[in-house]
Amino acid sequence: MTADELLARWGVAPPAPAPASARRFPDGAHYRVEIPSVEGPDVLAAVLSAADRDGVQVNRVSQGSGAMVLAESELRAMARMGADAGLEVSLFVGPREEFGIGVQAHATDGGSLHGRIRGTHQLRYAVEDVRRAAECGIRGFLVADPGLLEVLVALQDGGELPASIVWKISVMLAPSNPVSLRQLQQLGGDTVNVPSDLSVAELAELRSVTDLPLDLYVEAPDALGGTVRGEQCDELIRVGAPLYVKFGLRNARALYPAGAHLVGEACAIATEKVHRARVADEWLRRLAPGLVQSEPGALGLGVPEP
Repeated sequence: MTADELLARWGVAPPAPAPASARRFPDGAHYRVEIPSVEGPDVLAAVLSAADRDGVQVNRVSQGSGAMVLAESELRAMARMGADAGLEVSLFVGPREEFGIGVQAHATDGGSLHGRIRGTHQLRYAVEDVRRAAECGIRGFLVADPGLLEVLVALQDGGELPASIVWKISVMLAPSNPVSLRQLQQLGGDTVNVPSDLSVAELAELRSVTDLPLDLYVEAPDALGGTVRGEQCDELIRVGAPLYVKFGLRNARALYPAGAHLVGEACAIATEKVHRARVADEWLRRLAPGLVQSEPGALGLGVPEP
């Protein structure tokens, strides 16, 4: 018997389902798996090792410290590893308000500035950060500033950046209503992080206005609210497809900007995220075995081109 059938004995009816999405990724899949905060080659190697051990297919890894803190040799190493595994490597554009000399981003009410680009000074470094990483083979970038996105998309349209780059809208710019989501699509976003605390009904509202892939933390770090809802992946994917299910980790230390001084913790945190993805996969097999995940190298992924 299902849980709904068992609860019916107490007169408890299941909630009315939100409408299922008929949209899919270009390869026909419902969902993809993303492991965030993969802060360098050592952490990516830990993710790949854990995924192989646990039988988890990872479709994308993302990084939050910024491409600017990685040496070109590290960028090339991550590009090669991503290409060999057929997964997207998405790096944050490095310069940002909270890394700069201004104080408002660190004030109590300054969180809304996180990820934004401050002045022409940071803007020029941000553009160069993307050019540098792209030259090393990276084809996925996290963007949290609308103006920067407009510039990057124009450069791409003009052939000055590779056409295969995927622009991923950061959770720092996450839209929580359909009109805001549509604006980000019109600016050129290819895939959009949405708030981690969306209800299923709110997720359906966002899905109703776009074919773009949505990115949702099914477990969020503490700074994003600490939601833990991996067991709900079946419902979230059914309503939100095409959906990147992201596995952050609650009760883990903040890593940005990361480096050798944090690599041990970063690897341990990333390994546990893969374990969370494995557990969520078990829930999916139990509750919704018909949902399809993308294979390595699927269409639409920003797989590196080293």
